[in-house]
Amino acid sequence: MTIRLGLQIPNFSYGTPVAELFPAVQAQAREAEAAGFDTVLLMDHFYQLPGLGEPDEPMLEAYTALGALATSVERVQLSTLVTGNTYRNPTLLAKEITTLDVVSAGRAILGIGAGWFELEHRQLGFEFGTFTERFEKLEEALQIVVPMLHGERPSLSGKWYHTEGAINEPRYRDHIPVMLGGSGEKKTFRLAARYADHLNIIADIDQLPGKLSVLRQRCAEIDRNPATLETSALLTIVLDGYGAPSNIGEAQGGRAIAGTPQQVADEIQRRVLGAGIDGVIVNLPTHRYTPGVITAVGEALKPLVDAQSGNRVTAH
Repeated sequence: MTIRLGLQIPNFSYGTPVAELFPAVQAQAREAEAAGFDTVLLMDHFYQLPGLGEPDEPMLEAYTALGALATSVERVQLSTLVTGNTYRNPTLLAKEITTLDVVSAGRAILGIGAGWFELEHRQLGFEFGTFTERFEKLEEALQIVVPMLHGERPSLSGKWYHTEGAINEPRYRDHIPVMLGGSGEKKTFRLAARYADHLNIIADIDQLPGKLSVLRQRCAEIDRNPATLETSALLTIVLDGYGAPSNIGEAQGGRAIAGTPQQVADEIQRRVLGAGIDGVIVNLPTHRYTPGVITAVGEALKPLVDAQSGNRVTAH
């Protein structure tokens, strides 16, 4: 499993009737596939997030939408960035992700995190709990979900979850890759080192070198070779010349890069890939769905991530 160039679709506010909403999502996934992206990802939220829009803006349930996308594209991997563990029992999540893997003929990735959007939990009736409790739940969930993805039948009598020989069939593959997403050096990075194939680091670009240093420490603590834990960074891109307003908060932060496609590529090469990150996952919220934007980004970034992948293979 490799995520070198991913497209996250973070919003569904396209100014279209509802009947035209999912066709626009399909069109973006198809454009990404044609442009050389290897992964398409959706957010696992029921409300739109602060910085991207208002809570009542259109949001699709992630796994239903990913299952439909599996029949719309043929090559790209499909994932959430990332599943909120608090929204589903871990055995249900294991069934959902293996079903997605069957439907997509082996293209599912389990992206997962502890959950954080309190408004969503409170209004929809999901238990939010404390920061510590959410990470306790996440670790217990990983102890259930990961074995189930491998075809094992885990039994766990934990503080938060209970299973007895949990069965998960059918499965398309013996291993579905696991990606954790977040920036927490003490908890998220420790869990990634122990359980994950991939860590998507959600942090300001200037923080990436320090984050990688800590991640290497977390791997060393359990004698894991850090080269076996792939990394990516989540970036927001605003392309010049495509008529995109830049008044979305997400486009103003430390993970945002603006400019022409070449300027964006140069900045990513220097500050992200040059820092040692293996790949990038980009979103384009200010552009909503503007045909051609995904293609322009893919054409600019694909040679960079291909080169980075070659460097990684050579180094290891």
